[in-house]
Amino acid sequence: MKLYVDTTGKQVTVSKASEPKNDQNGNQRSEKGTGRLMWATQVFVLDETGGEVISITTAGERPDVTVGQLVAVEQLEAIPWATNGRNGVAFRAISLKPKTGNSAAK
Repeated sequence: MKLYVDTTGKQVTVSKASEPKNDQNGNQRSEKGTGRLMWATQVFVLDETGGEVISITTAGERPDVTVGQLVAVEQLEAIPWATNGRNGVAFRAISLKPKTGNSAAK
C-alpha cells in the first residue's frame, strides 16, 4: 500500500539545492526498473501546525528549483523504514517544480 501525503494548504520551500542521492560507495543511485538517476532535495514544509524540514527523493532529471523557491510537489509518498534498530520515514515524489501563480497564499 502506498501512503500519499496531501500537500494542499502547505507551503513547500526549497531549503537546500538538489544533490545526487548516493549509495554508501559514493555512487549516484538509480531507480530500479528504469535506471533513472535519483536526486535528494531538502525542503521546509509549513502549515498551520508549524514547520518541518524533510528530504524528498525524485528520479529522472535534476529538479530545476532553487533555494528559497516555493515548489509544487507531485504525488508525495511517505515510506516508513526500519533498519538495524533505526527507523524513520523517507519521502519520494514524482516531481518538484517551481510554484506558479499566487504561491504565497495558504
